Amino acid sequence: MEKRVLFKSAWLPWVLIAPQMAVILVFFFWPAGQALYQSVLQEDAFGSSSEFVGMANFQRLFADPSYLASFKTTAVFSILVAVGGLAVSLLLAVMANRVVRASGLYKTLLIWPYAVAPVVAGVLWLMMFASPYGVVRYALIEMGFDWNHLLNANHAMALIVMAAIWKHLSYNFLFFLAGLQSIPQSLIEAATIDGATPWKRFWSIVFPLLSPTTFFLLVINIIYAFFETFAIVDAATHGGPGKETAILVYKVYYDGFKALDINGSAAQSVVLMAIVMALTVIQFRYVEKKVHY
Repeated sequence: MEKRVLFKSAWLPWVLIAPQMAVILVFFFWPAGQALYQSVLQEDAFGSSSEFVGMANFQRLFADPSYLASFKTTAVFSILVAVGGLAVSLLLAVMANRVVRASGLYKTLLIWPYAVAPVVAGVLWLMMFASPYGVVRYALIEMGFDWNHLLNANHAMALIVMAAIWKHLSYNFLFFLAGLQSIPQSLIEAATIDGATPWKRFWSIVFPLLSPTTFFLLVINIIYAFFETFAIVDAATHGGPGKETAILVYKVYYDGFKALDINGSAAQSVVLMAIVMALTVIQFRYVEKKVHY
């Protein structure tokens, strides 16, 4: 039977949630409303006057080939970060769950990347792959692989993908490890007695029981790839070479603060918010059906 909390005063619940509601209003709804308002205006070069132009900013966006190309770039980047990050994190969580000696140290070292700021993560990976002192780039050259993220778009994409996965690795790892430790060992032992191999036990028992955690992390990682990777891209590649790594969130910043197209940037932020909301709805509508609670 569900236990409900009863308050003596009708106003007390509202007082308790007021601080959180104020934070949401000030840091989410107010900026979102401002972006929506700015997206239907057109200001002059000095910002002294503005004119209502309706959907003209959006029409101009979708007529811009570079903006349409950023959709493909963002899709590739987001899929690689979400799928790659979940796969690596799950592998590390499974390995950590089996460690007996020095398990605390092992888990602590895997958690450390989450304490690193995104811009620092971008700079760290840039230094490892930068010329001429990057240790990873030096090793690649010694093996006969000519790494150059300044000229090769695939190398630049690989750089920001690896940095983004590494930055969010600890978050995924913690949830996967908690999910693994919550699985009853009696199920694993029963499958072992029945002769199931480790691979069979994982895909038949462990992974289905981890599906709620996996679904939650899938939603979080897609949102992370769309919004929270701006600092990594800015620090590591600046959207280059050319515009090959200019994902949507970076293009919002570049057009708004460097190209000084405030209204076009606001329209881009509205489109980006709509895309993420649509993807989240699609995931809850279709992907969640495969989740075993």
